[in-house]
Amino acid sequence: MKFFKPKFWDKNQISSFSILLFPIALLVKLINFFIRSLVKKHNCSIPVICVGNIYLGGTGKTPFCIELFSILKTMSKKPVFIRKKYDSFQDEINLLKFVGPIYESKKRINALNDAIHNNADVAILDDGFQDLSIKKDLSIICFNENQWIGNGLTIPAGPLREELSSLNRANLVIINGKKNINIENKIFEKNKKIKIFYIKYKPQNIEEIINKKAVAFAGIGNPVNFFNLLREENIDLLHEISFPDHYDYSEEELKNLITKAKNSNAVLLTTEKDYLRISENFRKNIFYIKIKIEIENGNKLVKEIKKVI
Repeated sequence: MKFFKPKFWDKNQISSFSILLFPIALLVKLINFFIRSLVKKHNCSIPVICVGNIYLGGTGKTPFCIELFSILKTMSKKPVFIRKKYDSFQDEINLLKFVGPIYESKKRINALNDAIHNNADVAILDDGFQDLSIKKDLSIICFNENQWIGNGLTIPAGPLREELSSLNRANLVIINGKKNINIENKIFEKNKKIKIFYIKYKPQNIEEIINKKAVAFAGIGNPVNFFNLLREENIDLLHEISFPDHYDYSEEELKNLITKAKNSNAVLLTTEKDYLRISENFRKNIFYIKIKIEIENGNKLVKEIKKVI
């Protein structure tokens, strides 16, 4: 979804905009309820590990999928990524395709069947938590501690695809950020059996721009998280420029960004997702931050994964 996230979505209090949009949110919820009640559920012959979210974008889902693929490979498995096919959102696919096989279809079950036919033995269902047509062996939900659930309302009154009560269908929660007891308690209120793990981003190539000034831009779910990460790494940010999620940059916009950085005698920085959306003609003038995640209590997470495979 290519749009700027409304600021009122992440406020602690319910705004007048949310109140105005609340009836539409109820209607959307009702429609989704009827659609899901009619869905036929399919069982698969291989384990299906779903990595999803209920907060719309910016939760660290894609980096976690990549780390999960690596974990499964160390178990001598042949994992694949399963995604619903969209005409846009190629940035996420571009990231995943460097890691392992991707199967896409308008219906995820068709992609799964293709993967099974080609001898896959574990499926990573990327962004499939709301798809109830597929039985999952393990459902993992990602959050970012900074945004958490925003104002707690569903789209369009808030940033949630589903209410927090949907965690009763999940097995694990991944929180990108620092330990937060208040968040944990709210999660356990919805699902006492759920297990919570924390991750953090670790830039892999940050040493190349240490002690340099930077102009940073990002078109992701929550650009502020990217800018904060750069500050934590002591990057001197002169400008922070935000674009809508999954944004397609025009040549003129890229030329303006490159010029702004050159005039400031600074490095032009962006995310890996954004970098892969940019025309190759401009990439030589742009530096991207490559991210890897670190999992707290990673051994315990591996044990949870082994239970289903």
